[in-house]
Amino acid sequence: MAWRVQAIRGATTVLENSKEAIQEAVTELLDELETHNQIDPDEIISVTFSVTRDLDAIFPAAIARQRPQWNNVPLLDVQQMHVEGSLERCIRFLIHVNIPETHDKKIVHTYLRGAKNLRPDLIAR
Repeated sequence: MAWRVQAIRGATTVLENSKEAIQEAVTELLDELETHNQIDPDEIISVTFSVTRDLDAIFPAAIARQRPQWNNVPLLDVQQMHVEGSLERCIRFLIHVNIPETHDKKIVHTYLRGAKNLRPDLIAR
């Protein structure tokens, strides 16, 4: 079977900088990703999470690592570059995944909560 690499993007926001709020948001974001894209964690190449500078209570990767079959997925956390006036308390991800070339279903990018307006052109209609 032939494969191709596909990038999937997503983002969400949290109301406060707490472990509980970040855990809830990251879990919701990854649940949506898996629901709409039928991703097998064994086919994930890597995941990069970025957070705005106002979030430091917990690493999103630590939350993702607790998901079933995600313990061997390469995960990285970085701080998003600060731009004055940009969306606050935002968590983003960029996932690279191997997809069979015969896969004909469109990739669904996941933008939730206050992040819905970041890339309306990527949100499935």
